[in-house]
Amino acid sequence: MESVLAFVIGVAIIFVGLVLSIGLHEIGHLVPAKLFGVRVTQYMIGFGPTIWSRRRGETEYGLKAVPLGGYIAMIGMFPPGKGEQATEGSTGFFRTLVQDARESSRESITPGDEHRAFYRLPVWKRIIVMFGGPFMNLLLAIVLFGVLLMGFGIAQPSTTIGSVSECVLPATSERQTCETGDPAAPGAEAGIQPGDTLLAVAGTPIDSWTESTAIIRERPGQPIPVVVERDGEEVELQVTPMLSERYVTDELGRVVEGEDGEPATIEVGFVGIGPASETVRQPAGAVLPMVGENVQAVAGIIVNLPQRMTDVANAAFGPEERDPNGPISVVGVGRLAGRSRASTRCRSRRVLRASSASSRR
Repeated sequence: MESVLAFVIGVAIIFVGLVLSIGLHEIGHLVPAKLFGVRVTQYMIGFGPTIWSRRRGETEYGLKAVPLGGYIAMIGMFPPGKGEQATEGSTGFFRTLVQDARESSRESITPGDEHRAFYRLPVWKRIIVMFGGPFMNLLLAIVLFGVLLMGFGIAQPSTTIGSVSECVLPATSERQTCETGDPAAPGAEAGIQPGDTLLAVAGTPIDSWTESTAIIRERPGQPIPVVVERDGEEVELQVTPMLSERYVTDELGRVVEGEDGEPATIEVGFVGIGPASETVRQPAGAVLPMVGENVQAVAGIIVNLPQRMTDVANAAFGPEERDPNGPISVVGVGRLAGRSRASTRCRSRRVLRASSASSRR
C-alpha cells in the first residue's frame, strides 16, 4: 500500500511540475506581449478540449485536457503577405498553410485594434516576446538549482574515513576480494579505522580529501605522519604509501584512454582508504556556474547529434569496414549476445574499480 501511495504521489508531483513549467513558459510570452500593448486573446495550458477557463479583461485563461504544452493567442501573429491577391487559388501545400495562417491572423484583428497587432511591433520587441518563454525556463532552472544546491546541498567527499582496504589490488585486477598472498594495505597496517577524521598528513593540515590524496600519491615508499581524530581525541599514526597502479582520470573523474584505446594507468602512492561522503550546502555563487555547465553539456549533445546520427548510419549501412569500438547493427548485437554473459561480469568489475579509483587512495 505504501509503495502504491508513493507512486501516486510521485506521478502527482511530476504532473504538477509539468503544468507549472508550461504555465511559467507561457507567462514568459504573455507578460512582455501585454507590456508592449499586444492584445492577447487566450492564455491556455494544454491542448484539446477546454476543461476550465475564465475571462479577465480581454484575455481568456484556461486549462485544456492534454497538459503536454500550452500557448497564448495574440492578434496579428502573421503580417499580411505581399501580393496576396496573386496567391489566391494557389494549390501548393505549404503556400496554402501560410495563406490560411495569414487569413486567421487577419480575422483575429477587430476594428480599432489594428495598432495592437503583434506584427506591428518593432523587431526587437517581437524577439523579446518570442524568447520570453525560454528565458522563463532558464530562470526556473536557476531557481531549482538554487534550492537544490543551497537548500539541500550536494554529496562531496569529506575528510572522514569511510572505508579501509584490507589488501592492495591494482586497478587492472579483475578480483574484488583479498586472497592469501596479497600485500596488506598500508592504511590497515597503520591502524587507520573507518570513522577517523583526517586532521593532518605529512605535517600539512587537511581541509579537503583532495589535499590528502595529492600528498599521499606523491610519496610512495616514504613514511608519512598522519594525525586523525578518533572518539574526540587526536591520534598520531605512521603510514607508508605503497607504489600501486591506478587509472588516470580527468577533472570529471572519467577514466582516460591511452593511444592504444585501453584505459591509461599511472603508478602512485596508495594507502587503501576511501572517504565518507557528506552533504554540503553550496554558496549562492555556485548556482550559476552549475547551470552554465548543464547548459553547455546539453548544447554539446545537440551540436554533436548530427555527427552521431551520421556515424550510426555509416556503421549500419556504410561499405567501410566496421569499427569494433563503434555502433553495431542488430545482427552484430545478436552475434555478440552469446558472449555477453561472460564479458559483462568482467567489464562490470573493471568499471566498478575504475569509478572508485579517483576517490580511493
